[in-house]
Amino acid sequence: MGKPTGFLEYQRLSEAYEPVTERVRKYKEFVARLDDDQAAVQGARCMDCGIPFCNNGCPVNNIIPDWNDLVYRNQWREALEVLHSTNNFPEFTGRICPAPCEEACTLNINNDPVGIKSIEHAIIDKAWEEGWVAPQPPADKTGKKVAVIGSGPAGLAAAQQLARAGHDVTVFEKNDRVGGLLRYGIPDFKMEKHLIDRRVEQMQAEGVRFRTGVLVGADKLPAGIANDARETLSAGLILAEFDAVILAGGSEVPRDLPVPGRELDGVHFALEFLIPQNREVAGGEQNPISARGKHVVVIGGGDTGSDCVGTSNRHGAASVVQFELLPMPPERENKPLTWPYWPTRLRTSSSHEEGCSRDFAIATKAFIGENGKLTGLKAVRLDWKDGRMSEIPGSEFELKADLVLFAMGFVHPVGGVLDAFGVERDTRGNANAATEGERSYATNVPKVFAAGDVRRGQSLVVWAIREGRQAARAVDAFLMGESLLPR
Repeated sequence: MGKPTGFLEYQRLSEAYEPVTERVRKYKEFVARLDDDQAAVQGARCMDCGIPFCNNGCPVNNIIPDWNDLVYRNQWREALEVLHSTNNFPEFTGRICPAPCEEACTLNINNDPVGIKSIEHAIIDKAWEEGWVAPQPPADKTGKKVAVIGSGPAGLAAAQQLARAGHDVTVFEKNDRVGGLLRYGIPDFKMEKHLIDRRVEQMQAEGVRFRTGVLVGADKLPAGIANDARETLSAGLILAEFDAVILAGGSEVPRDLPVPGRELDGVHFALEFLIPQNREVAGGEQNPISARGKHVVVIGGGDTGSDCVGTSNRHGAASVVQFELLPMPPERENKPLTWPYWPTRLRTSSSHEEGCSRDFAIATKAFIGENGKLTGLKAVRLDWKDGRMSEIPGSEFELKADLVLFAMGFVHPVGGVLDAFGVERDTRGNANAATEGERSYATNVPKVFAAGDVRRGQSLVVWAIREGRQAARAVDAFLMGESLLPR
């Protein structure tokens, strides 16, 4: 694939970023896609490796060597067709996926991997610019009606696939706009929301109906979950009206930290900070939580924590510190032991580069305050041995903090929604549904299916798209007896 000797001749070229001083002043994307010539060179680096481990490293099984080769040969439209054959929304994954495909790249054994994510980004952005992305309405309608609960990447992928198969699809979203965490969890500086809007327009032209501000099943949601619903529909009503239902509401219940002082003003879940910020950027009301001039502590070292860091810096925080419970990972992994799997190593995001102090193996013990307002926290350093942690005697310390953000992940989907439909849960509180066999993605309730984080737990956008596509095929086969949709 690509140029036979390209991996020997060319080095990896990363996408260009705007300088930190410029990008922290706004909420626009700051990553410039590769131009055609640069992308072609990266495509040329793709080896004729025989067994493309990148395909399996990618959860949607993107046919990566093929579109690398097509880009190298300047056959961009054909590259788009290959890319879209496995991925409904490459403009999302090309921006926010952590690229497990690159970790699995054969060239990554002893060199820098092919810039797969940057090539994907270039293909889809060029396709939109050239007008190659168009609605694909079905030639015939089946007369079957499918409800999709949740409009995140799993719900959107399932809805698009089913609409193209000829079914009448209605997507229900409790918030005021479509997109789930793509819309309200991911900051605009990582992914601007017009990318979602144009896909929604495409899907509407394909026959998908969107109903926002509608909560299905649950009457009340736990703390920390956004809810714009103006209308509530019962599970019974949905089951009576539709021939099949896909639950794709995500894993929304945030992990809490119930230590002394949790009730103080200034201690928040991450999405209580990020969602209002995205609303403000979209032209809504000002974010009620401000980091300006404050000492911010972000508890949790993953992507959500990084998003809190980047947003705090754009607010003008006085300082930003990020705590991680686990020990600091190595800067470089042992590739012979980890390749082609996702390695544990220290990862520095663009938000970290904008200003953040990170501390590892830290447990927060209490929050300190005056007159009901947060002023600091108490923490202790940890020692990890054989996977178990213990507090290091005498390592307790206090840290000034005016704003603390919990970014420790999400524990499970909203139980009330699953209970309303009568769906059994697994040991982690997720919807219980297998992914293989005749009843793949089917729950214990007839004609009710589950896909994405609501089924597998908190995961990546690319896994959500995969499960949405696979669930769509399972539903199509359930309704029609067979399915021609790709799995």
